[in-house]
Amino acid sequence: MALPTMTGVGRVVADPTLRFTSGGAAVANVRLVFQNRRLNQQTQQWEDGETLWIDGTAWNTLAEHVAETLTQGMEVLVTGEPRTESWEKDGQKHSRVSLTIRSIGPSLAFATAKVQKAQRDGQQGAPGGGPRQQPQRPQQARQQPQNDPWVTDTTGGTEPPF
Repeated sequence: MALPTMTGVGRVVADPTLRFTSGGAAVANVRLVFQNRRLNQQTQQWEDGETLWIDGTAWNTLAEHVAETLTQGMEVLVTGEPRTESWEKDGQKHSRVSLTIRSIGPSLAFATAKVQKAQRDGQQGAPGGGPRQQPQRPQQARQQPQNDPWVTDTTGGTEPPF
């Protein structure tokens, strides 16, 4: 049976770490904290509720994006599947809940972000942080349907044909 998907708003506790497996797959580890903080209406003071500390793991291109984008203290929206990791150390059994991250990004509730679409080869931009050059694609002639009203341009290309 598949585990449920978890979505929540948390905070990055430490800068993510990026490593690569022997097969070349990127893996980013990011420590997250989730906390329900509420304003007490009677005292007008913020009160901290339960806290969940969890280690998240992102793979491949997402891992590289996590390591490049996220920093300690950022509020993030994260979606993933919780997992129970178990191991034995010095004769004692240990376990903890971790999160396999499927999607993560900065929360825009208290910050702004500039989104830059990643290229398929994993490069985020030109060396030195300059603008990235888009690959040149040859123009291909397309066969247009004869009876498609969207294809017929009677307005000079500024308005739809209705």
